[in-house]
Amino acid sequence: MGDYAIRAMEARDRLEVAELVCLSTNYWYQAHGHPPIFTAGPATTTFHFDVYHALPGSSGIVAEDSATGRLIGSCFRHIRPTHVSLGIMNVHPNHFGRGVAGALLRSILATAEELGRPVRLVSSGMNLDSYSLYTRAGFVPRCAYQDMFVAVPAGGVGVSLGGGGRVREARPDDVARMAALEMEISGIRREGDYGHFIENPEGVWHVTVMESPRGGLDGFLVSCAHPGCNMVGPGVMRTDDACAALLAAELDRHRGRSPVFLLPVEHNNLVRQVYGWGGRNCEMHFSQVRGAFTPYRGINMPTFMPETG
Repeated sequence: MGDYAIRAMEARDRLEVAELVCLSTNYWYQAHGHPPIFTAGPATTTFHFDVYHALPGSSGIVAEDSATGRLIGSCFRHIRPTHVSLGIMNVHPNHFGRGVAGALLRSILATAEELGRPVRLVSSGMNLDSYSLYTRAGFVPRCAYQDMFVAVPAGGVGVSLGGGGRVREARPDDVARMAALEMEISGIRREGDYGHFIENPEGVWHVTVMESPRGGLDGFLVSCAHPGCNMVGPGVMRTDDACAALLAAELDRHRGRSPVFLLPVEHNNLVRQVYGWGGRNCEMHFSQVRGAFTPYRGINMPTFMPETG
């Protein structure tokens, strides 16, 4: 790469990557007139490094400046049984224009091509630079999402959508059924992720499932209660009603917080229902795929930590 090198992310990079994720992300939002995302600083973005290195098949790559040895770019990647996911990518603002993002992207695409698997990501609809980077590389937007949040009162969300007693906390023996449902609806598999979330070694994850009267599951939904990532998702559901019941259950676990979640724009009745709960929009994202794609056969709620697409 001439004046910088692309290499594997290592344990010694943890704090520097956390600093880069925090600085780069906050810089972009503030430069475009928005408040910073990571208000507590890089102490919270070590979580990204830790989770991306704890999930099965996940790792990262970095761009290291040849003159200083400092990291000027980073990106996480996830090798799944059905695809490769491209995780959060960051470039140091002082090094914009050096082609760092393109070099990181090419490295991950090369890995996917060696494996013969498609690549999936979730990109901001507000960041046209990154949107252009991905679409020029052959990614196709497959679904648009409204990023929404609900300020959950201390007394709870105040919505009772119990799903006829079929909504409950997930158990380890649900992982195979969760994977089968996601394969049916979204065409991807990642059992390792769901096993990790249910095991919850970091103490921040929770998973709710909805049982199907026909056997199996009608939906599941994960949430994360960490200062560096207060989100609801990922999850998949067969119907709007299943999504609403699961979303209400997970939101109720975030009392006093305002978790973010992504709803597909074409499910307008579901979006309007969330407006009725006090939901507000904060951004737009696109699910993008490079390579083979099976249209969603239900509701897919992705996240960008960990990246799902």
